[in-house]
Amino acid sequence: MTRRWDYTRWDGTQRDELDELDGLFAELSDDLLYHGDPDSALRRLLNAGFERPDGERVQGLRELMERLRQARQQELDRGSLAAPYQQIQQELQEVLAEERAGLDALAQEARASGDERRRQVTDEVVAERSMQLQMLPDGLAGQVNSLQHYEFTSSEARQHFEELVDRLRQEIAGSFFDDMAQALTDPDPEQVERTRQMFDSLNRMLEQRLVDEPLDPTFQQFMERFGDFFPGNPQDLDELLQQLAEQMAAAQAMLDSMSPEQRAQLQALAQALFEDVDLRWQIDRLAGNLRQAVPGAGWGRRHGFTGSDPLGLADAAAAARRLGQMDQLEQFLRSASSPGALAEVDLEQAAEYLGDDGARSLQSLARLARQLQEAGLIEQREGRFELTTAGIRRIGQQALSELFRRLTKDRLGGHRTALIGTGQELEGSTKPYEFGDPLTIDIERTVHNAVRRRGAGTPVQLHPDDFEVDQTEALQRSSTVLMVDLSLSMPMRDNFLAAKKVAMAFHALISTRFPRDYLGLVGFSEVAREIRPEDLPEVSWDFVYGTNMQHGLMLSRRLLAHRTGTKQIVMITDGEPTAHVIPGGAAGDYDVFFNYPPVPETVQATLAEVARCTKAGITINTFMLDPDRGLQGFVEKMARLNRGRAFYTSPENLGDFVLVDFLEHRRSASRSHRRGA
Repeated sequence: MTRRWDYTRWDGTQRDELDELDGLFAELSDDLLYHGDPDSALRRLLNAGFERPDGERVQGLRELMERLRQARQQELDRGSLAAPYQQIQQELQEVLAEERAGLDALAQEARASGDERRRQVTDEVVAERSMQLQMLPDGLAGQVNSLQHYEFTSSEARQHFEELVDRLRQEIAGSFFDDMAQALTDPDPEQVERTRQMFDSLNRMLEQRLVDEPLDPTFQQFMERFGDFFPGNPQDLDELLQQLAEQMAAAQAMLDSMSPEQRAQLQALAQALFEDVDLRWQIDRLAGNLRQAVPGAGWGRRHGFTGSDPLGLADAAAAARRLGQMDQLEQFLRSASSPGALAEVDLEQAAEYLGDDGARSLQSLARLARQLQEAGLIEQREGRFELTTAGIRRIGQQALSELFRRLTKDRLGGHRTALIGTGQELEGSTKPYEFGDPLTIDIERTVHNAVRRRGAGTPVQLHPDDFEVDQTEALQRSSTVLMVDLSLSMPMRDNFLAAKKVAMAFHALISTRFPRDYLGLVGFSEVAREIRPEDLPEVSWDFVYGTNMQHGLMLSRRLLAHRTGTKQIVMITDGEPTAHVIPGGAAGDYDVFFNYPPVPETVQATLAEVARCTKAGITINTFMLDPDRGLQGFVEKMARLNRGRAFYTSPENLGDFVLVDFLEHRRSASRSHRRGA
């Protein structure tokens, strides 16, 4: 697949995008170096978050879920579910008090009239209605149902009761179907019948869908006829069912969060208020169908409200809906195993519960992998993210830049670090440019080649083959093998990351600034193995004991055997030799002997290999991390035998030492080569 690049006029914003990408990759670099797994590194960054170059904090999933937990607890601490039942009961008692006051006023008015017949009739009516009020059932639903058939004496009490009933119908309907509350409570028989038909059609569609039958009516036909019931304007049946399921599940959660007595009373009240049996059956039918069609809507939730603020039915249902949405959002965030999964989050809902900055953080987290893919730093293979060649190169460049930034502070005391040119003298002739040549371009010859290739005329267009560079003296080459200790003690002592970062920086330095040089990479623990540069980011420590310097030196010597120029081995380790190989093993090559503390046989075998390296003209420079007395003693013997150098360092300044020593070694070798020439 060919990559295509589009170029636009610079408008000042591109630097921000580049800075953000650089900052993002820098956040990942240490994790990538430590574990070598972009998938794991992205997941850890996803959970931990990061800081943008402009200083803005992008919150990770752990912070966002903690914020969501706090928002959920605040909702639970705010209100009480005992209030709906208590409020209805209190208001009903006010209606009864108003009616009793009306009866008393009616009796007093009859007695004051002086009409004995009127008084007798009035007393009978008052006695009968007072008895009806005394005989009201204990339950809230029974009282409401009885009062619906009671003939009120007080117009004030009658109006109050009718308003209460209308409001209760609206609240109960709204708690289950927010958008359809008005339609469900419309007393018009034609509207009631149309509402029943809407539920019947919706239930038929659901039942047909559950058994994979064609929908009759289709979703489009259903919306053409009943779309006014759904002002949210769902675009397909899935969206409609999700909306209805979330509302019904939240209402059920509100009921399930009440005490059994309160729940029974409110359910009976709903039956008393909605007298149309067929309509109630259709609603129950829909609830069952939705449970099957949308099982993940949050059915069966309970919420432990602990607040003191009274919540009406509508408020309680809305609170339960918000809590359900928070639960779903938390479940979504908890199950997000990769940044791409966050692309489907509802940002409006996230902003409601996490704040605008939380929603922006989710957007930034969702773009993580896409940004790195678009930059060509990672790619997806067989469902996993892996570093590309450009990504490996970027890690090395970042490691190298970090080391050079440290060197500019001159922490090692006066080392020269400026690299100007390549140190060769011009011969007075030119040659076609080849990769790795110094960029001493001969402009006259380059333009001449372009004109000769294209003919006279302007503008002159240059082709890569046109470039010629000044010929220099033969370039002095350097051949180096970097030996990195991969034994278990390296991560246990926090030395592994520093060593691997040096290896990446070393590779970046030689491949970009000294491309004619040779760099070999060897990892050693119980045994040694060659590491290809493209595999370096994925290299990790070995879960084995043993520091086999002998095998590492043997393999390094073989890698340098046919190389030219000065030869050296740079060894990074934190332990003395505890293993060596014995020829003639079961595999036909060798057996491994391990013992801790080191035994004389291992020390002698390792020093024998040092002697072979010395005879082959290979210098061994050793960088010791947190060395103990045993390692120091061994390395001093090795240095005397090989005439190499030993450095006592720490993870914090390992890179400084290795980099400066390599550059000084190469500069000295180049000066010696020129003097010899």
